Amino acid sequence: MTEQYLNLKQNFISKNAWQDKYRDIMLLGKQLPKLPNELKIDNAKVHGCESNVWLYIDFDESEERLVVSADSDTRIVKGLIFIICSMVNGLTIDEFKRINIQSEFESLGLIQHLSPSRGNGILAIAQKISDFAIQNS
Repeated sequence: MTEQYLNLKQNFISKNAWQDKYRDIMLLGKQLPKLPNELKIDNAKVHGCESNVWLYIDFDESEERLVVSADSDTRIVKGLIFIICSMVNGLTIDEFKRINIQSEFESLGLIQHLSPSRGNGILAIAQKISDFAIQNS
């Protein structure tokens, strides 16, 4: 896990109220770098998400570490994407294979508060990253 994600996780675990976590997710969404409009194309869309989500996965060629960038048209999903990016960006494929994004979201106390379609969206994003990792290992 990345240090950024571990700090984020500690922050979420320390909060009991969903409203506090929701507010933090919205604030994280503001930190997510925006994709340029020319990258918001149908081929980059994640199917299975309630909102529009555009996802790009690649390697930092020099170190063979994951680089995930994404954007959405809704603030809460941007925050959820920020959490995923902080969880996986900079990991090697082997490091990525040792984590389970859904389990991490459960440990943060988020999955049970998300609508089923948002939860499915998280799974769809995780699956796309996993598929990339499998194809490139």
